[in-house]
Amino acid sequence: MSFWSQRRVLVTGGGGFFGRRLVRRLEAERPAAIVAPRAAEYDLRDAAAAARCLAEARPDCVIHAAASVGGIGANQRHPGKFFYDNAVMGLNLIEASRRAGVGRFVCLGTVCSYPGETPVPFREDDLWNGYPEPTNAPYGLAKKMLLVQLQAYRAEYGFSGIYLIPVNLYGPGDNFDPETSHVIPAMIRRFAEAKEAGLPEVVLWGDGSPTREFLHVDDAAEAVALAAERYDGADPANVGSGEEIAIRDLAGRIARAVGYEGRIAWDPSRPNGQRRRRLETSRAREAFGFRARIGLDEGLAETVAWWRSAAKPAR
Repeated sequence: MSFWSQRRVLVTGGGGFFGRRLVRRLEAERPAAIVAPRAAEYDLRDAAAAARCLAEARPDCVIHAAASVGGIGANQRHPGKFFYDNAVMGLNLIEASRRAGVGRFVCLGTVCSYPGETPVPFREDDLWNGYPEPTNAPYGLAKKMLLVQLQAYRAEYGFSGIYLIPVNLYGPGDNFDPETSHVIPAMIRRFAEAKEAGLPEVVLWGDGSPTREFLHVDDAAEAVALAAERYDGADPANVGSGEEIAIRDLAGRIARAVGYEGRIAWDPSRPNGQRRRRLETSRAREAFGFRARIGLDEGLAETVAWWRSAAKPAR
């Protein structure tokens, strides 16, 4: 029998961008059940609701993908909300899972938890060597506290909780809301709308010099499925593509993918965020056999096509 065949799996955030792709990936494993409740059913910020969720779902494995997230602008506007929501959801769910006797817990962290001046590539041992980059520190710290909780619960209760640190995800079905989207969907929308309107210029935040690493959502779903099945260590594991790209170069690639031929200008009065980001991913490769397979150009083309066919008509 496979690892999954007799397991009931609870996926929080299963209706979100990543959660939907993860549920689809898990369906291929044919587990005994996949339960993906919505926030309207169980507000995980309420400890009683989290306990009720576990009692009714009866999972053997919990994958915590629910999060309150956004880009730099959203983090600047809502640092308190992002800290509270992410910290308390995780704290409640991990405690409820321990009490319910869950056999495996997978928690998704964030690259934003790394210190602002972490040497590149980011290694898991660097996680506690400084304070996160200020533009998203509350969110990053909230997520990092869940690693502390999982390690403490493993030490005291023998709780099998693992912690994964993914880079920025992108792909079809991403959030294209101009107020809360991350960099790739935000740029796709900006360039697509500028092309439609015939605008000669698009102005983007910062100076374009920071670098980032991106992971296609389907690669991320594969990593989580592999880790849930094969990894049971206390140490966190980075999950990324290994490809680092400057935001200026990323903008050029997205403009070409969209077909926008106007000028790209930069507003250095706006924050750049962390100077560089790229993960060292050998632990994920060696511990549970994960390697990213979808290249950035391929993933961008797929995401642009999805925006044109699905998001634009809805808008």
